[in-house]
Amino acid sequence: GGSGIPLGRGSRGIQPRSEPSPAGNYRTQLWDKQSESFLPSTPGLGMHVEVKDPDGKVILSRQYGSEGRFTFTSHTPGEHQICLHSNSTRMALFAGGKLRVHLDIQVGEHTNNYPEIAAKDKLTELQLRARQLLDQVEQIQKEQNYQRYREERFRMTSESTNQRVLWWSIAQTIILILTGIWQMRHLKSFFEAKKLV
Repeated sequence: GGSGIPLGRGSRGIQPRSEPSPAGNYRTQLWDKQSESFLPSTPGLGMHVEVKDPDGKVILSRQYGSEGRFTFTSHTPGEHQICLHSNSTRMALFAGGKLRVHLDIQVGEHTNNYPEIAAKDKLTELQLRARQLLDQVEQIQKEQNYQRYREERFRMTSESTNQRVLWWSIAQTIILILTGIWQMRHLKSFFEAKKLV
């Protein structure tokens, strides 16, 4: 199956230090007929993760285990599609055909591991807090840019729809006029044939 996540357009004014990539954590559970519940873990099950950008281009296609974490880098704003496929169909069918997948998507500054960044860059608590605030401000600006992008697409769609409605109305009017002219000529020839005119 697939699920879509919207990703915003990158900010133009701010040069990012290290652009966080969207990340996903997933965990699978198989149905157990004996206990009539989902097993807490599914060892040996393989999952294939595929991510497509808004243009349908595959930007991630990789095989993982029964649980794991995947990251991908996107350069196109819009809704991305994430598909998780089980390659162990026999195991799923043996388990009764039920497979539960827990998926957690992290986007933006939420993907940053700030304790690791603080240890790596030797930042004080105040510097780390300032770094977090800068990342949040950058994410807000990206979200605003994405909302402008969506507004622009919505306006283009509305204008296109209005234009189609206008041309359809004009076409209907022309068809009605032509039908009326044809009916008048047909009736006139009918009356002339009956010598009523």
